[in-house]
Amino acid sequence: MHTYKPKTIFITGIAGFIGFHLAMALAERGDIVIGCDNFNEYYPVFLKKERAAILKKLGIEVINHDIRELKSLRYLFEKHTFTHFVNLAAQAGVRYSITHPHTYVQCNINGFLEVLEMCREFPTMKLVYASSSSVYGLNEKTPFSEDDLTKKPASLYAATKKSNELMAYVYSHVHGMHTTGLRFFTVYGPMGRPDMAYFSFTRAIDEDKPIHVFNHGKMKRDFTYIDDIIDGCVKAIDLGAKCEIFNLGNNKAEDLSNLIEHIESNLSKKATIELKPMQPGDVYETYADITKSKEMLGYEPKISLEVGMRKFVTWYKEFSHDLKS
Repeated sequence: MHTYKPKTIFITGIAGFIGFHLAMALAERGDIVIGCDNFNEYYPVFLKKERAAILKKLGIEVINHDIRELKSLRYLFEKHTFTHFVNLAAQAGVRYSITHPHTYVQCNINGFLEVLEMCREFPTMKLVYASSSSVYGLNEKTPFSEDDLTKKPASLYAATKKSNELMAYVYSHVHGMHTTGLRFFTVYGPMGRPDMAYFSFTRAIDEDKPIHVFNHGKMKRDFTYIDDIIDGCVKAIDLGAKCEIFNLGNNKAEDLSNLIEHIESNLSKKATIELKPMQPGDVYETYADITKSKEMLGYEPKISLEVGMRKFVTWYKEFSHDLKS
């Protein structure tokens, strides 16, 4: 019988939404997991601290550290023979990138360069890093395939993520590093990010406040439940590809109205909707072609938006008193 050989994995952004769930999944199967997070205030730090506390109880080391200063953690990389480096640390958000452009270049480009340099110093480590569906930008052909041209980013955030893919390609080509980029499509679920529409809509409807729906509601998103994303991440770690990019989505473009209906149904409340024009930096539709991920990773999303939102709202109801305080 084949016995699983545990991996030793370093995760940046470990107290973030995806980092937290990934760390738990890896630790559960026996991997040794250590990570860092800078606990920035882009959304309430309370939630990041809550996630970090849960991880620490599971024996997962969480270091308060910024990837821009990654070189000062070299001692950790000398002490542990990390098999994999998972970079999930980034300044997230499309709209915030319009008002805070410097933050995105500092964190997402300069910070990612430090990650690549650390991986170059420790060449046995394989890098898996977060990209984003936003790299498809203003592309009109759907579903989005990894082979599509990505020359028209609609936001600076998207441009930094595309830059990450190009930088990783160079390091793979020049230094022989193993790099895998994962283009995440609208990830949602328990312990998620309060700035995301599914979360902010749920909170507003629950508190009898109006929700702002942009592009007059004519928006489609490929909503992907966190468990499916984590499954794809774990499979990408295990594959350890030489230099690849994969879409991780649900392979279904859902109308925003479907999301709102699921929230209303689970809260037993009707939304007060205020229709707004399209926001700068936003795109009309995201829709993942997951053919390549299915073939190379064995990736197969299982959770529908209906089931996923039921799970999220159940969690939200339990934690909403903490979120309101």
